Amino acid sequence: MAFIHDDFLLSNDSAQQLYHEYAINEPILDYHNHLPPDEIANNRQFANLGEVWLEGDHYKWRAMRANGEAEAVITGKAEAKEKYLAWARTIPHTLGNPLYHWTHLELARYFGITDLLNPETAETIWEQSCERLAEPALSVHGILNQFDVRGLCTTDDPTDSLARHEAIAALDIRTKVYPTFRPDKAWGVDKPEDFSLWADKLASASNVATDSLAGFLDGLEKRVEDFHTIGSRLSDHSFPYCFDAFPSATEAARIFDKARVGRAATYEEQRQFGAYIMEHLSKLYTAKGWAMQLHIGPQRNNNTRLFETIGPDIGCDSIGDWPQSASLASFLDRLEQDSALPKTILYNNNPMDNFTFATMIGNFQGGTPGKMQFGSGWWHADQKEGMEWQIKALANTGLLSRFIGMLTDSRSFLSFPRHEYFRRTLCNLMGEWMQTGFIPDDKELAGNMVKRICYQNAADYLELTLTGTPD
Repeated sequence: MAFIHDDFLLSNDSAQQLYHEYAINEPILDYHNHLPPDEIANNRQFANLGEVWLEGDHYKWRAMRANGEAEAVITGKAEAKEKYLAWARTIPHTLGNPLYHWTHLELARYFGITDLLNPETAETIWEQSCERLAEPALSVHGILNQFDVRGLCTTDDPTDSLARHEAIAALDIRTKVYPTFRPDKAWGVDKPEDFSLWADKLASASNVATDSLAGFLDGLEKRVEDFHTIGSRLSDHSFPYCFDAFPSATEAARIFDKARVGRAATYEEQRQFGAYIMEHLSKLYTAKGWAMQLHIGPQRNNNTRLFETIGPDIGCDSIGDWPQSASLASFLDRLEQDSALPKTILYNNNPMDNFTFATMIGNFQGGTPGKMQFGSGWWHADQKEGMEWQIKALANTGLLSRFIGMLTDSRSFLSFPRHEYFRRTLCNLMGEWMQTGFIPDDKELAGNMVKRICYQNAADYLELTLTGTPD
């Protein structure tokens, strides 16, 4: 039997029924990813697996370093095929890592290849995949159609031009593509030179002077309005922990002015300024009916040498272990008191905090079904076991039936089978519950819940205009 087969990861009859009768045909709403909008607008046609697999995948880069591959074939200037062959040398060593599952799911679903990738099969797989990648069905638009992707939410800086999204909106494709507002640089007052450059870019993008804090806030508001006009209904933010030291407007202006004249904010001042900006943005999101994503807990850029020579997002980030509960509660409670808490999705990078996050959302529910979401297993927890931990923590403490499900968080157009991976994991877990009597052995009851988690819950929650769903 091939490694990837019809019942891959489905260990019992109930799991198989749930997946094949309820999950397999659901469309995809990939509401958080890092796919490049220009590649969608231009309908990029990838030439080979080196391009489509390895150009931006820091998960693979991390594994290749662990296997002793030279940086030249990871992030360096080696040819695409050399990089692919380095990955083929690495993949047999990834047994137990989700990269092994993802790689072979992608070979099977995109190329019909069921051979295991290794140095002996690498040449044949390269040739077969290059032939298929030349076909229109594996252009970016072909991929989106093939995987029934109804919606994509890319991740965009407030200073980014929205011209690419305007171009995508004019295309005759079924997939709706929207930007996500990611303003993490808006509180970088600890690095005043970078902060001032970003504030100047915000002024250009918004056509609003940002020399004062009032103007800076107006510039952010203008960009929120620009994103909203093109269809965005979602923001995204990432911190090691929530900012919860809320300053007065006068104090926030002092910190802003200090950074604008080139003086770095202290640690405490940065926390205060971040809290002030996030409170202001949260009020805007609430007024617009947006959802806010909070990705909390990563410890980034740990390898100084690689960071200084290559940059961020290269596979040198790990799980942080900061205390989360008090600051998260304080932040959310402040927004709640100000009637400024929008629909919110919390993702934690440290599985140790699963029950902290899962119970925290219950403190602030109300008004909208599943208003507060405990997001799917993220980053280092984005694998079968991590997904199961997240699902169990949510089911034990909240309403799994209102969960908005999976996202790829990926930079690769070959990553859509991660939705299949999640769906198989969900169905297998619920199938086990049915078989052991933990939940009723009622296929329709469990199956309809699975179906909603796969797609419709997210479509209803985000209120995006999508093909095949109500406006």
